[in-house]
Amino acid sequence: MVLKTFGWSFAITALGLVAAVFYDGWTAFGVVAILAVLEISLSFDNAVVNAGILKKMNAFWQKIFLTVGVLIAVFGMRLVFPVVIVAISAKLGPIEAVDLAFNQPDRYQQLVTDAHPSIASFGGMFLLMIFLDFVFEERDIQWLRWIERPLAKLGKVDMLSVCVALIALLIASVTVATQAHQHGGVHVDKAATVLLSGVAGLITYLIVGGLSGFFENRLEEEEEREHEAEEEAKRSGKKPTAVVLAGKAAFFMFLYLEVLDASFSFDGVIGAFAITNDIVLMALGLGIGAMYVRSLTVYLVRQGTLDDYVYLEHGAHYAIGALAVILLVTIQYEINEVITGLVGVVLIAWSFFSSVRRNKKLAAAEGKATDPGEKAEVSSGL
Repeated sequence: MVLKTFGWSFAITALGLVAAVFYDGWTAFGVVAILAVLEISLSFDNAVVNAGILKKMNAFWQKIFLTVGVLIAVFGMRLVFPVVIVAISAKLGPIEAVDLAFNQPDRYQQLVTDAHPSIASFGGMFLLMIFLDFVFEERDIQWLRWIERPLAKLGKVDMLSVCVALIALLIASVTVATQAHQHGGVHVDKAATVLLSGVAGLITYLIVGGLSGFFENRLEEEEEREHEAEEEAKRSGKKPTAVVLAGKAAFFMFLYLEVLDASFSFDGVIGAFAITNDIVLMALGLGIGAMYVRSLTVYLVRQGTLDDYVYLEHGAHYAIGALAVILLVTIQYEINEVITGLVGVVLIAWSFFSSVRRNKKLAAAEGKATDPGEKAEVSSGL
């Protein structure tokens, strides 16, 4: 079962790591491995969401998502998108950006380094909004209650996440401006670049969120119509048309999944710039990670174990929040790439073991429970 589901991912991993060694030795091997783990950890919640929607689709649309969707996710967002980011930020044409990446790596590296403040500001704001919208939302299951409970109460204030993100952006831009002033204003335009890029990142998040919300609403409407059609068919003794019921609903599911996948893969691409500026290593690492996310989505659908490890989604969002802070800090200060990569891994591992411990406590409580309400009481106290 595991080999059948993850076979292609294992093969792509082996090829990618071997290619990294031939490209730039064992250092490149380590960077690609960290990028792959980072992509998997950041996109685990994406796999969970994908699986929850994918299981409602018929076999045809599942194949469409796992074939066409892979092309969009791996080649579109993980391979083409980094080139677009560099081309825009460094004011290059896409072909020129690719040519520099392969034939003039030193110049390409310098261009990316010069463009890092705008990339970090844009990506930091996008990731920060994902994290803030998560922690400011009231939810039944809480991992770190001492943090999540008060933040959920604060989240009842409208547009709080946007306000907090803008305050963080102002602090980052003012810090840059202060440093530039102390050094004679050599990089006086850097603060304006940081501010504009951060606002662009915020706008991008709001647009993606709006599109996701639009497709989600359309999906709910289609599901409601499908349910009504099924009830009507039962009353009249007729069999509903499978093409209509599976077709419209599945089509909007597919569109919604692609928007969600694009938004989640965006944070992985942006986060990768905090680890390396080498587009080849970035493509290898993110491509490996994207394959595992797809395989994991299929595995979750087939096994039906979406709710087994309930804190993993929390860990993934805390990793996103940590990465957002790191990106904003790296606008002005350097942070070791290894630290950046390991933060997400540690948070994901922590949330996984917390989930395992919770499951053991629930199992023990279920064995001792004398009535159905006792298990719920123990669960609420974890």
